[in-house]
Amino acid sequence: MLDISSIKLAMSGLTNMKIVQASILAPPLLKQSKRLGELLARLRVARGIKQTDAALRAGLSRNTVYRLEHGDPGLAIGQVLRYLDAIAPGTSLEILYSEKDPALAVLAARERKSRVREMSAIEREELNF
Repeated sequence: MLDISSIKLAMSGLTNMKIVQASILAPPLLKQSKRLGELLARLRVARGIKQTDAALRAGLSRNTVYRLEHGDPGLAIGQVLRYLDAIAPGTSLEILYSEKDPALAVLAARERKSRVREMSAIEREELNF
């Protein structure tokens, strides 16, 4: 005969069936998920939008946006598309992956290291071995 404790034990096993997508995804798919998150984060930074503002625009929690930008594969595609539209209205996934957004070009130029000033002849001579 079943008693209350055995029923509760059986029910707890049924309610705790959450699947962590990252643990069951093949490594190439997990890598693609991470890449999508990186691209979204980079586009947001390039457009100068704070993560909290982007979350608000997309109607998502900041935690969901954090997970999205870190490549969590357990999020719905609708959330990804809403977030993309919030940070870059009218941008498709195809445009995101091609990295043709003008803001990304500006960000890349800012990230390139350049010398502040040219070296003088004396400095160049000191480095001459």
